[in-house]
Amino acid sequence: MIRARRLCDCASLRVMDYRCEAGPDDRPFVEMHDSLSLSYVRRGSFGLRSRGRSYDLVAGSILVGRPGDDYCCTHEHHDHGDECLSFQFTAEGADWFGPLRETWETRAVPPTPELAVLGELAQAAAEGRSDVGLDEAGQLLGDRFLRLASGRGIRPQAASASDRRRAVEAALWIEAHSAEPVGLDAAARFAGLSPFHFLRLFRRVIGVTPHQYLVHCRLKRAARLLAEPNLQVTDVAYDVGFGDLSNFVRSFHRAAGVSPGAFRKAARGERNLFQERLARLAVA
Repeated sequence: MIRARRLCDCASLRVMDYRCEAGPDDRPFVEMHDSLSLSYVRRGSFGLRSRGRSYDLVAGSILVGRPGDDYCCTHEHHDHGDECLSFQFTAEGADWFGPLRETWETRAVPPTPELAVLGELAQAAAEGRSDVGLDEAGQLLGDRFLRLASGRGIRPQAASASDRRRAVEAALWIEAHSAEPVGLDAAARFAGLSPFHFLRLFRRVIGVTPHQYLVHCRLKRAARLLAEPNLQVTDVAYDVGFGDLSNFVRSFHRAAGVSPGAFRKAARGERNLFQERLARLAVA
């Protein structure tokens, strides 16, 4: 009835893909949250009963979970099931939300653009269509949810000189280790910060997330290696740190506008490939 697939498991959070096929004829049952969680409903709808209140969730809604709270999901309105992308924060990850945790209780949040855009960003990351890391998308969603729920503004404070130096040193460290499997947790440990605070600081100072910068470093090195005549595209992908060829090809095409193979041809003198690409962009 419910299919669950773990997409990410790190020190600060785990990400689950839930697909439920329950319908009106299926009897609901009581469950319990075991962590602070935000579950983005990407398809379908279902009902929620918790803490004496009832909610109806549709695509774009957020199911908020607090550890120890009982809840019951119902499907009396339709028989098409639902799909959710669930971000479940570990004790380490949740500790860094600080006093804003007081706003966290099991409930449903209606579809809002501020959260929906981050939910879709997370879905794109889960499908390999974004350079943002899936764990980063979860942290960004948690940060935005807490600030909206508490009524606080989301304008970041200016970084201090020491914070800027810390972010720059972390960027240099990421570049030096870009061929390795560098995750948000590892980069945060190097910076001496929680993943939650490190992501916010790095993004504020550098302008991109740590994973986006990691992908940038890998693609930059890949562009250099593709000019070498004796290296296969597959070898380049693994040498720069990509775990599989298809992810490398998608990321490179998204950045360069052409495939790695076409880029190699252009590097060998076939410049009309780039000229044609720029001409198409100008017309569009």
